Amino acid sequence: MLDTLSPSVVRAPRRSPLAPPTASRVPGVIELRQYTLHPGRRDDLITLFEREFVETQEAEGMMLLGQFRDLDEPDRFVWLRGFADMAARREALARFYQGPAWRAHRDAANATMIDSDNVLLLRPAVSGPALRVSAPPPARDAAAPEQARVVICLHYFDAPVNAEWLAHFEQIQRPWLEGMHARVLATLVTSNTPNDYPALPVREGEHLFACILQFADEAIHERCDRQLQAAWRIGAQPHRTELLRLAPTARSRMGRDFPHARED
Repeated sequence: MLDTLSPSVVRAPRRSPLAPPTASRVPGVIELRQYTLHPGRRDDLITLFEREFVETQEAEGMMLLGQFRDLDEPDRFVWLRGFADMAARREALARFYQGPAWRAHRDAANATMIDSDNVLLLRPAVSGPALRVSAPPPARDAAAPEQARVVICLHYFDAPVNAEWLAHFEQIQRPWLEGMHARVLATLVTSNTPNDYPALPVREGEHLFACILQFADEAIHERCDRQLQAAWRIGAQPHRTELLRLAPTARSRMGRDFPHARED
C-alpha cells in the first residue's frame, strides 16, 4: 500500500461518476497484494485498514475483494482489490493516494510494513468476468468468519499460460476441486499490460495461473490440504506451485457468502 506521494505521482484526475456501492460491478483487473510486516504488527494494520481504508477505497471506484491473515506466515497480510480496467485503476489509485484518508493515515499504515511491493497484477483467465461483486463490504461491526478458509493457488510457468492448461483446469481440476467441496471463486492469469501507476510497483516478467478457492470450514480445508498440494502435480506442469492458506478478516468479502457468478 506504500505510496510516498512523491512529485512524480500522476495528478489525481477529475472524479467521474462511479457505480453506487450496491451496484453489480465486475473487476477486469485484480491486484493480489502480499505485505511483509514488522513482527507483531499485523493486527494493528488490519484494525487500521478495516476502519479507515475500506469505504474510502470503494468510494474511489475500487472493489475490496478480500483481506486475510496468512496462516503460515504470522507477519504477512494478504489482500485483493479489483478495478474495472487499467484506466479505472490508474484514476482510482491517483484519487485515493492523493486523498484525505491516505494522507491522514499513511504514516501509521507504513509504520507496520517492511515490504509492500509483492504485488501481482492479474486478469480473468477466460473471456468474460472471473467474479462479480454485488454487495457492499461487511459492516464495521461484522464478526470474522472464523472457520472459513481461502486458498490461493499460484502456478508459475515459463511462458504465458496457454489454452491447454486452461482446458486442463476446466476439465480435470475444477470438477475435482468441487468434488472436495471447494468453491472456485476465481481463475486468473498475470496481466501483460504495463503498470501505469509506477508509484505502486508490481512484479513483472512472470507468468502465473491463479486459482482462488474457498472452503466452508477448517475441517474441510485440512482434509483436502494434502490432496490439494498433490493434485496440482498432475496434468500440465508449472515449474513451481505456491499455496497461500488464508483466514479472512472481519470485513473481507471473500470467505463468507461472497456473491460471484462465473460467466461462460
